[in-house]
Amino acid sequence: MEQGRRAQGGGVPDGLLISAIALLLGVTLVAWTATGLSGLLAAGAWPDGVSLTHTPQAMRHLMSAPRDLAAAWPETPPEQLSGYGLFWGVAISEALVATVLAVFLIGTVARWRRGRGRMAMASTAAGGATAAGGAADGGTAAGAAVGSAPPVSVPAPVAAPASAPAPVPAPAPEPAPPAHPGSERVVYATDRRALAARAVLDAAGPVLVVTSDPGLWTETKDARAKLGPVRVFDPGHLLDTPDRLRWNPAAGCESRETAAARAAALLAPVRPPSVLDSLTAETAETLLRCWLHAAAVDGRPFRQVHRWTQGGAAHEAVRILRTNPKATGGAAGELESALTAHPERREMAQELTQRALNALSSVHMRDACSPNRADALALESFVAEG
Repeated sequence: MEQGRRAQGGGVPDGLLISAIALLLGVTLVAWTATGLSGLLAAGAWPDGVSLTHTPQAMRHLMSAPRDLAAAWPETPPEQLSGYGLFWGVAISEALVATVLAVFLIGTVARWRRGRGRMAMASTAAGGATAAGGAADGGTAAGAAVGSAPPVSVPAPVAAPASAPAPVPAPAPEPAPPAHPGSERVVYATDRRALAARAVLDAAGPVLVVTSDPGLWTETKDARAKLGPVRVFDPGHLLDTPDRLRWNPAAGCESRETAAARAAALLAPVRPPSVLDSLTAETAETLLRCWLHAAAVDGRPFRQVHRWTQGGAAHEAVRILRTNPKATGGAAGELESALTAHPERREMAQELTQRALNALSSVHMRDACSPNRADALALESFVAEG
């Protein structure tokens, strides 16, 4: 009964008491060190009589008279003390440094505890799986022991009719989901490059390889060069070779279908998955499709499409689509209606197009999308031979 009343009575939490004591001790240390350091900076020596035991009385005087340091430290000669400005400046600086260190320490401890919690959860899951496996093995062993027991004489059962249906086997239970999905890891094989290189070298005809591994190109380019031309499109300059193919993503966009396919492919990484944003995504696709079509029919470089997405002379594409005889009919009206649509939807759609072509801010990317005549001929011959 006494313990129950004590538990129901409550009280001040231990953490609050420890925090209050730590705060008072910290303020005392800050006041003491600030007085000493300010005196050291002003007079060149630690003031006499400035000790930690006299700091509480000094703090009580400073609360009533913040500018009177001499009254706060009566046992210290006034000429050894600094002015109140230097004292409070040092005190505030110490408080800021202590706050930053405390926040850093709290974050470090929190990350350490979170890591320990994850390790404990992983070990618990592994222990549970081991126990389940042991229980299954025990059940199998028990079944074997029962099966090997000597037969017991029982009365002969009555023969069942021949038309009795066969017993239906019970369905196998579905595998249970993992206990901790967050602890799963994806592990890739270490010999993927060897498998990919073997597949590239064994291919009989043209091969199109999409990879971010420079070693795959290094291992296969010489052997493939004996069978035909080897072209590499390396906008990120991952390879140590000057022979890079340049390609304009707007090439072939004179066709409305090609422009629509390119626009959808460029917007795919940034397209919002929500159904509520479908109108915004369609507006962005319309803008990018019309800009690609305008750049293709007017012979503009791909960086011009990037300028249009940034808002620079966006209506210039409308004029091109309206005056160029190669432009598809109705494209100018589509682009103009998208540019003059609801302001919020238009801004969000333009932001999507900017994010889709954000890589063109890099010099390497712009150079890779600016082909010359030799690159165009090499690409056309490569596609024709393929």
